[in-house]
Amino acid sequence: MSNIKISAVSYTNTKPFIYGLQHSDVLDKIDLSLDIPAECAQKLIDNKVDIGLIPVAATLNLSYWEIVADYCIGAVGEVNSVFIFSNCEISKVKHLQLDPESRSSNNLARVLLKHYWKLAPELITNASDYGNSTDEETAYVQIGDRTFGKKDKYKFAYDLAGEWQKFTGLPFVFAAWIANKPIPLEFVAEFNEALKYGLQHRDELFAEIPARADFDIHDYLMNKIDFDLTEDKRKALHLFLDYLKAL
Repeated sequence: MSNIKISAVSYTNTKPFIYGLQHSDVLDKIDLSLDIPAECAQKLIDNKVDIGLIPVAATLNLSYWEIVADYCIGAVGEVNSVFIFSNCEISKVKHLQLDPESRSSNNLARVLLKHYWKLAPELITNASDYGNSTDEETAYVQIGDRTFGKKDKYKFAYDLAGEWQKFTGLPFVFAAWIANKPIPLEFVAEFNEALKYGLQHRDELFAEIPARADFDIHDYLMNKIDFDLTEDKRKALHLFLDYLKAL
């Protein structure tokens, strides 16, 4: 059997998973690439990989998909790395720049705008001044490591996982391990054990991650990111997809 091709997000929140894969025998059975979320999704859509840690919104572009792990990139309440940054209250935002590296978070913003905040600002894709607009009524979605240390630099920082929980009462799943074809159960079991190993050895991982004065990475990976794909998270995942279909 040829190696299973896997694409994973390159952000800090994925490092426990990568640590587990790199410290287990499953590493000899996979070809692993690290990509930004949108690229992970596109590789799975284009059948360039067999499994991807992909933004859940991208499953709508797959003719076949299945979840192949008991773990995910999720949050119960605020996640502290997925924001709408703004210099005005969300109710006064007229233009929202979308994150060029994101799918799920842009779509989460769209769902919250329509169904929770009841707003319809202009949505801007690939803004030339992304994240740097001086317009008081322009805000932007941003995710991942680029948000570290930025929360206190804006008058308003809306944590989208926290806002989703206020809206639905549920946690949120940003990315899940998705396959675009049936994967042998023996491999799935070994893959899950590798991911579990990484989560159980986060203390060793912290020794490899440079500390930041403006962001608590230990708190982020131990408390803010919630890695278990619980039944509530599965429920939230499918509810989110239902909202997306209705947009």
